[in-house]
Amino acid sequence: MNLMQKIAIGSIRLKFSIISLFSGKLAARAAFQLFCTPQLRNRKTPPPIFDEAEDLELVHKGNLLRGFRWNKGAEKKVLIVHGFESTVLNFENYIQPLMDKGYEVLAFDAMAHGRSEGKTINILQYQEMLQQIDAVYGPIRSFVAHSFGGLTTTLYLESIVHDNTYRLVLIAPATETTTAIDQFFAIMKLHKGIRREFDRLIENIGGHKPDWFSIRRAAPFLKAQVLFLQDTKDAMTPYSDVIPLMDQKLPNFRFLISEGLGHRRIYRDEKSSKAVIDFL
Repeated sequence: MNLMQKIAIGSIRLKFSIISLFSGKLAARAAFQLFCTPQLRNRKTPPPIFDEAEDLELVHKGNLLRGFRWNKGAEKKVLIVHGFESTVLNFENYIQPLMDKGYEVLAFDAMAHGRSEGKTINILQYQEMLQQIDAVYGPIRSFVAHSFGGLTTTLYLESIVHDNTYRLVLIAPATETTTAIDQFFAIMKLHKGIRREFDRLIENIGGHKPDWFSIRRAAPFLKAQVLFLQDTKDAMTPYSDVIPLMDQKLPNFRFLISEGLGHRRIYRDEKSSKAVIDFL
């Protein structure tokens, strides 16, 4: 963390401390707004394969979403779903191999990410976005999803009718929402009173307590065949969250565990990407 980041976090901590003196609920709302706001927006130059894509646009909740399509008209379709503060441009290594396997490949930057419009995103909004993409460009029965996108896609599949012909690849997914919240509160050094109001706010908005938004909880309801890639050294979506899921020994889940790839290098790793393509 550089000096400017430390100063910014210190300023935000002070802001929350002052707000909480007057109202824990107001502090929780401000914290939730920040939790849902990407601090980085990746607008890197698209890799060459994106020059070969058909540019797609979709309006969702008043925001223009920008996406890409390759190999239009292929018999089967796959959707790439990126994580928080990421972009589909990071998954260029998957596109040609997926086309070679006969897929029409779809990829969209989520709201507030990449070249799509918007300032914030939460898991319900991301799910609704997937639903709209599926309705307009589907039917989609295969998904490659990383991090926050992995949790979102899992909950989306749980919410729709699907069967064992579906394929879901989860790469370092955000297995437990409570872990992401714990990390956020630790970084911001917010006190327990704000956390209680924060959790209540999530329940009011999403209809469930934070621990409901969990791959471990949703996994028994999935009929899709699932390939789950996880690194033991991942500091963002920890391996310790995955162990209880592995202990369920669900027959439609296959786990590929690596060591030393971390949270992002795992999807760029040649062995990992080959496993994903072979699975699909």
